[in-house]
Amino acid sequence: MIQVIDVYKNFGQQGVLQGTNLTIDDGVITTIVGGSGSGKTVLLKTMIALLLPDRGQIAVDGTDITRLGQGPLNEIRKKFGFLFQGAALLDSMTLFDNIAFPLRERTRLGEDAIGGKVRERLEQVGLKDMGYKYPAEVSGGMKKRAGFARALVTDPEIVLFDEPTTGLDPLLGQSIHQLIAAMQDRLRFTGVIVSHDIPEVFTISHRVAMLADGVIADSGPTDEFVKSRNPAVRRFLGAEPPETERATSGTADTT
Repeated sequence: MIQVIDVYKNFGQQGVLQGTNLTIDDGVITTIVGGSGSGKTVLLKTMIALLLPDRGQIAVDGTDITRLGQGPLNEIRKKFGFLFQGAALLDSMTLFDNIAFPLRERTRLGEDAIGGKVRERLEQVGLKDMGYKYPAEVSGGMKKRAGFARALVTDPEIVLFDEPTTGLDPLLGQSIHQLIAAMQDRLRFTGVIVSHDIPEVFTISHRVAMLADGVIADSGPTDEFVKSRNPAVRRFLGAEPPETERATSGTADTT
């Protein structure tokens, strides 16, 4: 569904993506992990051309979106839903109107049809009869659910999740993970999750890729990834001590 091909992205003198290659398979959930500041969110945003790479290609369903004009790019973006890290709800709108917003902006559906779709998504994410509330009146977990409902309301083929459990306690985070898995099983969208919530996010991931030093250090089915012998992966998962600790340990052993 998505191919990231030799992508480079710099911000001034800081190189973030340095020849990144990744294939996102159709109809499954792929989670991208990596250390803080490794460029996970930058990579996610290039997949929908919110950020354009300095070099390389992003192919969505075979189309290189880095070369498209605004009109064709907007058409490609209709394939996507995006759950932003902070949910990105508009404070001046009710939850109902936040979720309805993409339908009113991007479709010609009448208000009755829009209302039906919004109520359906609200119920599916556990917010039935909560559409009248404003973002300031609901909890962080409810905001995430409303943001997810908005991401799904246009029936996207691909849904991108930027740290969907940030700011939530472990139980709420687990409930969001379970909701993502349940909706993906029901709707069969292609999911891409950027997450620091390790290892909990692995329970819903079909595949995992690790970004380190601007490239994909390793990727594969989740059960294979967690057994990876790649040193960077093992250090990240805590199966192997950091280089400095090993060096210190080695020095201690020889004195």
